Amino acid sequence: MAQVVGAFGSSHGPQLKVSPPEEWHQRGKADRQNKALWYRGKTYDFESLKAEREDFSREITDEVFARRWDATQSALDDLGRHVAECEYDVLVIVSSDHKEIFGDELLPPFAIYWGETVDHVPFDEEHLRSMSPGLAKAALGDVPDRRITRPVHSKLAAHLIGSTLDQGFDTAASKALPPGRYKNSGLPHGWGFIYQRILGQECTIPQVPVFINTFWEPTPPSAARSYDFGVALGKAILDYPEDIRVGLVASGGLSHFVIDEELDRAFLKALEEHDVDYLRSLPANLLTAGTSELRNWIAVAGAANAVGLKVENTVYEPGYRTEAGTGNAFGFVTWVKA
Repeated sequence: MAQVVGAFGSSHGPQLKVSPPEEWHQRGKADRQNKALWYRGKTYDFESLKAEREDFSREITDEVFARRWDATQSALDDLGRHVAECEYDVLVIVSSDHKEIFGDELLPPFAIYWGETVDHVPFDEEHLRSMSPGLAKAALGDVPDRRITRPVHSKLAAHLIGSTLDQGFDTAASKALPPGRYKNSGLPHGWGFIYQRILGQECTIPQVPVFINTFWEPTPPSAARSYDFGVALGKAILDYPEDIRVGLVASGGLSHFVIDEELDRAFLKALEEHDVDYLRSLPANLLTAGTSELRNWIAVAGAANAVGLKVENTVYEPGYRTEAGTGNAFGFVTWVKA
């Protein structure tokens, strides 16, 4: 039978992919132009958000940027060592698609890809030119330097689809990814970053891509539904008859594009303490914009709890990039057998 030997979670925001401070300030320029900055269930333009919150100017100096950069890169290196130590045969990677692949034609709350391989495709110059300030350079951290065909554990993926269906989830199945925004059916950035930065571009560990629609109305699942799907996923892995070492991965988060340290720290504490009630009760009005990617972590926490994992290590860095407190909060967590 399969065994889940470990898990990890990682943020994948653009500030993790380019060295400070210049590019962090570039993303700040985009924030200042954003007319719909979500914070605690409400939207603000930049000036009204700045009036609502304390002054975060102390957090956006070159010195602080450099310190946070060093801390996050060290945490990512530690995740790479965790992968090497666990000797995973396959990784079940849970992330969210930013309409890079699935569009308004179909937005399933939960989907699993079960093709035998998936292409990981570089951006072309036209795609890079279309990106907002500070994103083009960062986006290169999500893609390889050439087209790579990555292996998928299609038998495990098919089993997970069938088992979660049996457990009451209408899991969508994709054997051929849609062309998507970039017209290449390529692996989206939530999965690409895991390979490029943590596993290494040439890594050949097979994956099972699990999609949660965290962003797009009207089908984001509730926190409770996300957690319960994760439990079902964990049980499904344990029922798989092949003797393989499986790892779970949460990709995305934490709070962004407005950082909420209170929420982030409470969330990480709930992971550490197996506080199921907290994780299942997070309201939808907090799970908005990039913060919505906490649903990926909630699902992995459900799976981790179901298979008997415990949190081993947690790193948190709030990556502020403007005086109004916009930015991307970064979390890095490992789970091991209890």
